[in-house]
Amino acid sequence: MAEAPVTFDLGALSLPERGRLISRVVAPRPIAFVSSQSAAGVGNLSPFSFFTAGGSNPPSVVFCTVNDRQGRRKDTVLNIEATKEFVVSTVSAPMVVRMNQSSFEYPPDVDEFDASGFTRAPSIRVAPPGVAESPVRMECRLQQIVTHGDGPQASNYIIGEVLLIHVDPAVCTDGLPDNAKLQQLARLGGDHYLTVERDDLWSLARPKTP
Repeated sequence: MAEAPVTFDLGALSLPERGRLISRVVAPRPIAFVSSQSAAGVGNLSPFSFFTAGGSNPPSVVFCTVNDRQGRRKDTVLNIEATKEFVVSTVSAPMVVRMNQSSFEYPPDVDEFDASGFTRAPSIRVAPPGVAESPVRMECRLQQIVTHGDGPQASNYIIGEVLLIHVDPAVCTDGLPDNAKLQQLARLGGDHYLTVERDDLWSLARPKTP
């Protein structure tokens, strides 16, 4: 006889306990390495693993930042709210150590490009640069910020329209980005990460009949 499931009442858990639980069960998650600028031109670079694609009409992506323990919104949210622009760079395995360093909570006047040693890649349609070391960079225009909750750990969902995508030819096959070459990094629970390697991939075609 199967054991009864372990049931968690999220209303009875603390904020850290809720976050730890959700990050373990909603995984693996791709990482959006988001670069933005304040209205005064101060740069910011931060990784967010609450990230996914949207539709294609218009092409869109969405990532979520959560307020800090004092209930303050992150610099990324404030910058994008002010300028309506940002760049999402993908994260490959060789970038992981410096990407992790950029997640430190630096003061607003510190640009994480400089703190973590990444190279700025100029953008074409938006002001913030992308990460030159990234195999894929997406220039985005803000479509909407959706807030969910308020106070510590409340959510800010940032929906962006993708204007341009820059891809390193070295990770392409037949002119398109190839998951077997991208070495994409994913976030799991705790301090765990996952690298998508060629040998991990397998295919399953969608059904063409009922």
